[in-house]
Amino acid sequence: MTVMSIQHAIWKIGDSPAPLSLGRLPSEQMLEEMILRDPRILSGEWMLIGHQEMTSHGGRVDLLAMAPDGSLVLIELKRDRTPREVVAQAIDYASWVEQLSSERIAQIYQRFSKGGSLSEAFSKRFGTELDEDELNNSHQIILVCSELDPSTERIIAYLNDRDIAINVLFFKVFQHGSELLLSRAWLIDPTETQANVASAVRATGEEKEPWNGEFYVSYGHRSWEDARTYGFISGGGGSWYSKTLQMLSPGDRIWVNVPKTGYVGVGRVRESVRPMREFQVMTSDGLSPAFEVLSDGPRYFGRDGDQDLAEYVVTVDWLDTVPTISKAISEVGLFGNQNTVCQPTTPKWRHTVERLKARFGNWDAKVG
Repeated sequence: MTVMSIQHAIWKIGDSPAPLSLGRLPSEQMLEEMILRDPRILSGEWMLIGHQEMTSHGGRVDLLAMAPDGSLVLIELKRDRTPREVVAQAIDYASWVEQLSSERIAQIYQRFSKGGSLSEAFSKRFGTELDEDELNNSHQIILVCSELDPSTERIIAYLNDRDIAINVLFFKVFQHGSELLLSRAWLIDPTETQANVASAVRATGEEKEPWNGEFYVSYGHRSWEDARTYGFISGGGGSWYSKTLQMLSPGDRIWVNVPKTGYVGVGRVRESVRPMREFQVMTSDGLSPAFEVLSDGPRYFGRDGDQDLAEYVVTVDWLDTVPTISKAISEVGLFGNQNTVCQPTTPKWRHTVERLKARFGNWDAKVG
């Protein structure tokens, strides 16, 4: 991965465009307080669960958050430490985060929320029940700062290339009259970091192994019959759910799991991701917009005006599927995850694919 230095600039629109001058926050503490009041400053996909949490190593984690799949997000704000010290400190804290039990995480949230229930808050925030088995199966590190030196950027790129989920969120303050404006930019595409988090999912004590080339797909809260009939998978309702669809390319083989139900099909990607608004399906009257045909069409159409919330689709040639969702394949020990798409590097995924190949007889059928 080649990392380019991040440069921020905001220009005033008009007949004579002019760049805004850089400003600064009145105090370093102000950004942290702003994030606590509105976590969307960091990401609209995370739920804050901890603040200034003491580790067993004697340090304090600035912020701790949770993603929709139950993975944790360690967030460190750069203050007076040098960048390399920040990276080293964050990795040290991550070794503590990795060992957190579900009970300990619930206690952290209870303190943070002044008595709240983690499971209730998770359900309200993400619209699904918190699966204790998936809680803290993986984590990522996010450094928040205004700038990094080139050597530290290279260190972070090196770690990320080796599936260590670490990223940097840069902030800059601009002066606009009497107002201060805040901009942000990611060092690495968050989709890539999310993919590294998903690939790191493992059971306690499991070692990583090379990815087997098979993609996992989670297909929840959507009509499987529509997907099976019209040849597609989709994701939306937030960039966390839709961006990993970008990982899929024509010819990739996918194994589709309906969470809490089981595996329902195997197929090969026909076309890469595109917005649902561009997707048409064949009906008895010819091609029709998917919005008008799919049972979930009205819901997808209702959020299409927001790029982050919109539904995105990947067309698929199904190789084999269960006849009805009631026949979904569910066994003890099969891999599961809330990420829409991931490339698991755990022995559990290899076992899962081996079991599914025994159940889906046409898994290697020719397409076309």
